[in-house]
Amino acid sequence: MQAISSAAATTGAAFETRRARFDALASALQARRDEASAGGNERARKLHQSRGQLLPRERIAALLDAGAPFFEIGQLAAADLYDGVPPGATLITGVGRVAGRDCMLIVNDPTVKGGTMFGMTTKRHVRAQMFAWQHRLPCITMVQSGGAFLPDLANIFPDDGQGGSVMYNQVKMSAEGIAQIALVFGPSTAGGAYIPALCDELVIVRNQGAMFLGSPQLVYAATGEVADSEALGGALMHCSLSGVADHLADDDADALAIARRLVRHLGEPALLRWARAAAEEPLHPAAELRGLVRLNGEPAADAGELIVRLVDGSRFQEFKPLHGESLRCAFARIEGFEVGIVAGAGALTAQAAAKGAHFIELSVQRDIPLVFLVDSPGFADSGEASQGSIGRHGAKLLNAAANADVPKITVIVGQAHGAAYHALCGRAFRPNALLMWPNARAAASPDAPDDEAGALNWARQLWCDAIVEPEHTRGVLALLLDAAGRTPARPGGWGVFRM
Repeated sequence: MQAISSAAATTGAAFETRRARFDALASALQARRDEASAGGNERARKLHQSRGQLLPRERIAALLDAGAPFFEIGQLAAADLYDGVPPGATLITGVGRVAGRDCMLIVNDPTVKGGTMFGMTTKRHVRAQMFAWQHRLPCITMVQSGGAFLPDLANIFPDDGQGGSVMYNQVKMSAEGIAQIALVFGPSTAGGAYIPALCDELVIVRNQGAMFLGSPQLVYAATGEVADSEALGGALMHCSLSGVADHLADDDADALAIARRLVRHLGEPALLRWARAAAEEPLHPAAELRGLVRLNGEPAADAGELIVRLVDGSRFQEFKPLHGESLRCAFARIEGFEVGIVAGAGALTAQAAAKGAHFIELSVQRDIPLVFLVDSPGFADSGEASQGSIGRHGAKLLNAAANADVPKITVIVGQAHGAAYHALCGRAFRPNALLMWPNARAAASPDAPDDEAGALNWARQLWCDAIVEPEHTRGVLALLLDAAGRTPARPGGWGVFRM
């Protein structure tokens, strides 16, 4: 394949104005990420450290292999939804490499409300588990939680996808041989005690970690009995008497070292099922995308100009370039991984939908993962479109996206509205991951206000996994493709296509 040249103007007033607007969006989102990374307030962090404990993100850094990236899932979950709770919902979840193996890390943040769980906490926990299950990643859960935040119990206790699902998912993954490892760093009550107890192996820190269904304070309130925390559920008791814990650590650092040793003995990591070529940088810098992407109220960006700044060597093999031009389909490589790219380039016509379904079928037949670059206002709605059987061909695209049993990663790069959001592999169509650029908007209608359609709202509701800057997209896609490529291929099947 020959490199595709770029015709985009990357200098001049229009480009600089658009880039400045994008930078402002990205800076505002980065401020929220910084808020999430800080965790609890300064007083809470200092109190935590005064006990000789590492902060939650220090625990993550100490566990990961040196220089390994950490792809955080749901970092902005629950932003502005609970008083006194920064973005993140008292939890940190993400994928990182431990002892040479990708693992899912699920980490309570005790500096925020004592690590208690809100409705969005359980939703984030479950989303992390589902990602781990889909990619067969070992789960390492770092526990220090006061259990459920009782005023929010209706969003924690009764339904599927809430606290009970956390426990169900643990034991079902364990039954499938997906390792479940827990590290108990501090007092963990009620659900905070069940979660580690359901893991395959459990590490607990001496004189810090404790697990009990009812805390000493609760025991006293209920019975009048004064119970010693260590005797009731301390580390030594659980290692020597109850047998709930398997490994006694001296401190946080020792617990993390033990966890790394446990991961080393999980057997051989799965091999990639695809051949990965040597990665090449695009000929056109990805940083230029900040001045090329669609911002609210502007025309769509040229999908080809986005693709050449994301794919290796700026080369791609386009499929049906003269047909259904509001959907661009192409084979290319991203960081050495071969992918099929389905890129929205306007309202989806009947021809575009039929082309997209055809291209997805080809990708599935060849076991090539799909990357959806979404920028579409919806399906075309005109007399001409109706004559072209948009409903019939649109159904084909929906069918193909739903039944494509190859890894699928969706990146909303502009707008995703109406049924086009679903047809281009929205959340309900279960992509391996759904990402958004800071400028992205998604809603049932293009008229939805920014506070509903904007990327921040989608991230706070956990409707997307992460907001990613355009220049970081290649690296994130490579990490996700590597994880997906270590799962076995699945035999595909198709629903009825209306001819």
